[in-house]
Amino acid sequence: MMKRKIAKVLVLPLAMALFLSFTTAHKFYVSVTNMFYAEDEEAFQITSRIFIDDLDALLAERYGIKAKLATPDETKVADEYIEKYLRAKFLVLFNGEPAQYTFLGKRYDKDVVICYLEIPKVKLSSIKTMTVENDVLTDLFDEQQNVVHVKWKGKKKSFVLMKSNNKGMLNL
Repeated sequence: MMKRKIAKVLVLPLAMALFLSFTTAHKFYVSVTNMFYAEDEEAFQITSRIFIDDLDALLAERYGIKAKLATPDETKVADEYIEKYLRAKFLVLFNGEPAQYTFLGKRYDKDVVICYLEIPKVKLSSIKTMTVENDVLTDLFDEQQNVVHVKWKGKKKSFVLMKSNNKGMLNL
């Protein structure tokens, strides 16, 4: 009887430790970018969804700022640094030439920051190829995956871009 109690005392914590080691949450590193061609405006409207904590960590690591995103103490230069980072890590090329986009701002939705960008004055009929390069957060997280969805004139193409394969190209 005593041996059974000792066995329970020793085995139960071991079994719990093994069980918990298989059930721990696994962090995903992913962003989702949607690019939609608005024909009436002749513009690509872009939204990019990035986890707030990952972007906050990136701004601290890369620029040394404590942005404190989505808090009452958010730094006043957060938008400036987010735009600076996106310009370095998110590129769109039409016919091999970089497209200029406007950073329109950001908003928060639960644990995600949604960044709004726009490429104005796009004459889709003059574009043969479009390349999207998305390196967002790959400099901080090797496992980072950036999903890009492009919609134009009833067509849709999606890419999963990562550090080792950061470009997606399509023929328009």
